[in-house]
Amino acid sequence: MADIDDTTDGPADANGGHITSEPLARAIGDRYLQYALSTIMHRALPDARDGLKPVHRRILYAMRGLRLDPNGAFRKCAKIVGEVMGNYHPHGDQSIYDALARLAQDFNVRYPMVDGQGNFGNVDGDNPAAQRYTEARMTAAAVAMMHGLAENAVDFRPNYDGSESEPEVLPAAFPNLLANGSTGIAVGMATNIPPHNVSEVIDAALYLIKTPNAGIEKLVEFIPGPDFPTGGTIVEAPAAIRDAYATGRGAFRLRAVWDVEELGRGQWQIVVTEIPYQVQKSKLIERIADLINSKKLPILADIRDESAEDIRIVLEPRAKTVEPSTLMEALFRQSDLETRFSLNMNVLIDGRTPQVCNLREVLRAFLDHQRDVLLRRSRHRLEKIAHRLEVLEGYITAYLNLDRVIEIIRTEDEPKPVMMAEFELTDVQAEAILNMRLRSLRKLEEMELRKERDALIAERAELEEMLASDDLQWGRISDQLRDTRKTFGAPAKYKGLTAAESLADMKRADGADYPTGARRTGFADAPVVADIPLEAMIDREPITVVCSEMGWIRAMKGHIALDSELKFKDGDGPCFIFHAETTDRLVMFGTNGRFYTLSAASLPGGRGMGEPVRLMVDLPNEAEALALFKHDPERKLLVASSAGDGFIVPEAEVIAQTRSGKQVLNVRDAKAIVCKPIQGDHVAVVGENRKVLVFGLDELPEMVRGKGVRLQKYKDGGLSDAITFTLSDGLQWKESGGRTRTQSDLTDWIGKRAGTGRMAPRGFPRNNMF
Repeated sequence: MADIDDTTDGPADANGGHITSEPLARAIGDRYLQYALSTIMHRALPDARDGLKPVHRRILYAMRGLRLDPNGAFRKCAKIVGEVMGNYHPHGDQSIYDALARLAQDFNVRYPMVDGQGNFGNVDGDNPAAQRYTEARMTAAAVAMMHGLAENAVDFRPNYDGSESEPEVLPAAFPNLLANGSTGIAVGMATNIPPHNVSEVIDAALYLIKTPNAGIEKLVEFIPGPDFPTGGTIVEAPAAIRDAYATGRGAFRLRAVWDVEELGRGQWQIVVTEIPYQVQKSKLIERIADLINSKKLPILADIRDESAEDIRIVLEPRAKTVEPSTLMEALFRQSDLETRFSLNMNVLIDGRTPQVCNLREVLRAFLDHQRDVLLRRSRHRLEKIAHRLEVLEGYITAYLNLDRVIEIIRTEDEPKPVMMAEFELTDVQAEAILNMRLRSLRKLEEMELRKERDALIAERAELEEMLASDDLQWGRISDQLRDTRKTFGAPAKYKGLTAAESLADMKRADGADYPTGARRTGFADAPVVADIPLEAMIDREPITVVCSEMGWIRAMKGHIALDSELKFKDGDGPCFIFHAETTDRLVMFGTNGRFYTLSAASLPGGRGMGEPVRLMVDLPNEAEALALFKHDPERKLLVASSAGDGFIVPEAEVIAQTRSGKQVLNVRDAKAIVCKPIQGDHVAVVGENRKVLVFGLDELPEMVRGKGVRLQKYKDGGLSDAITFTLSDGLQWKESGGRTRTQSDLTDWIGKRAGTGRMAPRGFPRNNMF
C-alpha cells in the first residue's frame, strides 16, 4: 500500500459499490483531520461573536422555542433536553443536561443564562439532581442573546436531519464571550477565558468605538482583570495582566478572601469568606484537613465549615502567638486557597477560523458582529415598512371609497380584479382589503391611517440615513450597549460594593431576577514570596539522632544520654549519635564528595530500628556516609580526599535542594575521607606513611566546589586524617588506653602546605587518626 500514490477504483463489492484503495497514511490523515475540524468548530471552541459553543446555542434556541421566558413558567429539564437532542444536538442527553445545568450555576457562570428551580449543584462539588426533577427557564441575559432573532439578524442553517433550522450564531446583544468566559479542549488546541464584569467590558467596547486604534494598555484601564462569580482577590502584577491581554495567553493568580476575627482575651481565628473560582469547597477543606492530620502544617489546629448561603470557613491557629499572615501564606502555598487561572483566548473568528486573539481583537469581533446584526435588522425592518406602507395606501383608498368597495365585494363573484382595476390597487393591497375583518371597519379612520403612514415614512428615512452613515451606525450600537449596561451592569448605588456585599445582594432595585453587576473580584499587590521559617511549620521538640554503621537512621524523642545502650540489627552498631531538634536540618557527607540534606522532622521514630538513609537520599551503593551532623550555617568545614587534596567550604553552601545531593569535593580515583568543622588557626595532617605536617589555616583556600589544593606530599599512599586546632593549645589525640595526650611543642612538624612532614610523635595512634 505504501507504493500506491493515487486512489484507484477496485472491484465492486457485494452491494454493487466500489472498493477504493489509497495509502493508509492518507486515509487516516484525512479522516483524523475531519474529526479534528469537527471537534474544533462544532464542539470545543466558542464563537467570538456570541461566545457560545453549539450545545449552549442550541439549548437557548430550544428554550426560546418552548417559550420559557424569564417571567413565564418553568419546564422540566428533561423536556428541554429532549427538545435539544431531538431537534438540534444529536448527542447524549447527559452531556446536554450538564451544559444546561452549568448555565444555571451562579458559582460557575458570572451572568447565568438559565434560571434553575431545584438542585442544580453547589460550590461543594455536588452534582445537580436528575433532569426529571429539575426545572428551568431563560434569564434576561439569555433573552438579550437572542434579541432580534426573528428579524433576520443572523443566518440559519438546516439541523442535522434537515427537518428544522437553527441559527449559525446568536445576535448577542449581551457581550457573552468576555462576560461569562469559556473553557474547552479541542484536538491540538484549547481555550480558557475567565469571566469579566459586563459594565467594564461595555465601557471598553464604547471606548473602542470612539477610538478604533486604541491600544491594549488603554483598554486594560477599563478591564483591569477578570471578575469571577465567586469573588476572590487577584494578586497578579498589573504588567503581567497587560501582557496576558496583549498576547491572549497568560495566567492570573487568584487568592481567597480572609479576615481575622477576634475572640477576646488575645484569641483569634481566621474566617475565609470567598474561595477561588472553580475550587470545590469540600475538596479544599479535605485537603487542609489532611495537612493538619499529617502534621505538615502544625501551626494550624483545626478547620471548620460554617457555610450556609455564603462561604464561611473557620481556621483555628494552634497558638495565639502565630502570625495570621504567616499561617495564610503557608496555606496559600499548600492548598487551593490560591490558584492560577490560565488565560488562552482561542476562539473561532467568523465561526470558522480558530485564532488566539488579544483583548482588542475579541472586542472588535463582538462589535463587528453587532454592526452586521444592526444592518440586517434594519434592512429587514425596511422591508416590513415597505410592505406596511403599501397596505396602508390600500386601506386609505378603501376608506375613501368604502361604500363602493362593500358593493363590489357583495355583488361581484371575483371582487379582487375588479377592485384592482377600478381603484388601481396592487395585488397586496387588494388582498389586504379582502382579508380585513368587519370589526376592523370601525377603526378605518383616515387620520389614523395617515398618521401611521407618516410615522413609517419618517422611520424609513431615519433607517435609510443610518444605513448610509457609519457614524450613525456606531452611534446606534453605542446606545444599545448603554442600554445593556444599564440592565445588567451595576447601578450607581452599587458602585464600590465589596465582593461579599455584591454576592449578598442578588436582586436589583427593580426586582429583576439577575444579580447586580458590581465587581466581585478585587485586586491586591503581588505579594513578595518570602521563605516561611521552618520553625513556623514544625513543632519544635528535642530529639536524639541515631545512625548505625549500616546506614539505618532514626530519631529518638528527647535528649537521651549519648552513651546509652541502644538496639541495632544483628551485625550492626552505632555510627553517629547526637542531639538535635525537629526544626533542624541535618547534613550528611558521603565518600563520593557529595553533601546531602535531611529534615530532622522527617526522620522515622525511634521505636523501631529506623529506616535506611539511602531511601531518603540518593547515596550510591559504592559510597558510604562519612559524616552526619546538625547544620550550622555559621560554621566552615574542612573537606579532604584520600589523594591529599582539600579546602575550606562554608557550611551554608553545602545545603542540597534535591535527593541527589550537592557535589562539593571533586574526587577521581580517590574518595573523601575528611569532613570536620574548622576550630582554631592551624591544620594538622597525617598520611598513611605516619608522617605529620602542621601548617597555618590561612594557607587553605575557601571554595564552594572543586578538587582543592595539595595538603601533604606523598611518595606512596595518601592522606589518612586531617584536623584543625589552635596552635597555642597544642595538638591532642587519644591513646589506646583512652587517655588524651597533648603535644605542645610542634616546632619539628610545622612547615608549609604540601610539604612531606615528619614522623608522628611518640605515642601517636597506630590507626593514624587524630
